[in-house]
Amino acid sequence: MPPVIKPSKLRPHATIGIVAPASPMNPEKLERGVRYLEKQGYRVEIGTSVHQQRGHLAGPDDHRARDLMRMFERPDIDAIFCVRGGYGTPRLLPLLDYDLIRQHPKILVGYSDITALQLALLKNAGLVTFTGPMVAVELADEAFDPRTEERFWRMLTGDPAAVEFLPLQEDGWQATIPQEVTGPLIGGCLSLVAAVLGTPYVPSFEGAILLIEDVGEEPYRIDGYLAHLRNAGILQRIRGAVLGRFEDCVPKPDRPSLSLQQVLEDYFEPLAIPLIYQFDYGHGKIKHTLPIGLPVRMRKDPYRLELAEPVFSDA
Repeated sequence: MPPVIKPSKLRPHATIGIVAPASPMNPEKLERGVRYLEKQGYRVEIGTSVHQQRGHLAGPDDHRARDLMRMFERPDIDAIFCVRGGYGTPRLLPLLDYDLIRQHPKILVGYSDITALQLALLKNAGLVTFTGPMVAVELADEAFDPRTEERFWRMLTGDPAAVEFLPLQEDGWQATIPQEVTGPLIGGCLSLVAAVLGTPYVPSFEGAILLIEDVGEEPYRIDGYLAHLRNAGILQRIRGAVLGRFEDCVPKPDRPSLSLQQVLEDYFEPLAIPLIYQFDYGHGKIKHTLPIGLPVRMRKDPYRLELAEPVFSDA
């Protein structure tokens, strides 16, 4: 894995490139998201494949990959925001020029299916990316949660107040942190982390803080993904784990099943490592924006997660 490389922070009046590495978007939501960005003072450049559709994909693989590469290569594009997740991002990974991306490091933001791209960029370009709100999802929502919105812009603009990640919701989160640990934050949507294991697009998890969440997966499927991580030796290498909000991950009625909490405890409690449960991150409306690949620290008294070093190259 190449040395980690940081992008430059987002500055006022920057130009944001919009790409669709996964599924096609709702045109009305895209328009609302673009309008929102423009109201924040940013210029927006929409990729040529964003309006395409090929079944469950936002156009052919080569079109989506070429769009992404153009945004990295163009000197007038300052940051890259993904339209939405969905399906299909792993199909692009062999089509990207990782050396070129490393030569042109930029902010890239997305989550869900974009996890596959973020892991590949970390492994093969060393690029720190950001898991957070997307253009045709949260940014298009007229009820964009103000806590999520604030944390999003504080993170991307390099605001010093973004150094700590504390609970955003009234029910808080639960933590077991017997000792403080530091390691690179690596992960994202659990099903995508599992999907890329065994490929050339997986960064090293040695000494990492594992970040996972998912949506719409029954506990037996979460069980399967975690068994895959354990059997691949991933869980044995991490220093800590940040478990986000697993939205709608419940058994179907009348189906015998462990609870989600039981599944998580079965895999993580025996590791005897620092753990955070119900962290504000996932497919729900309320979430932190987090840097994938950057060292973070899990601390106690009080329990918290914090950045261990500056996020940007121009901090």
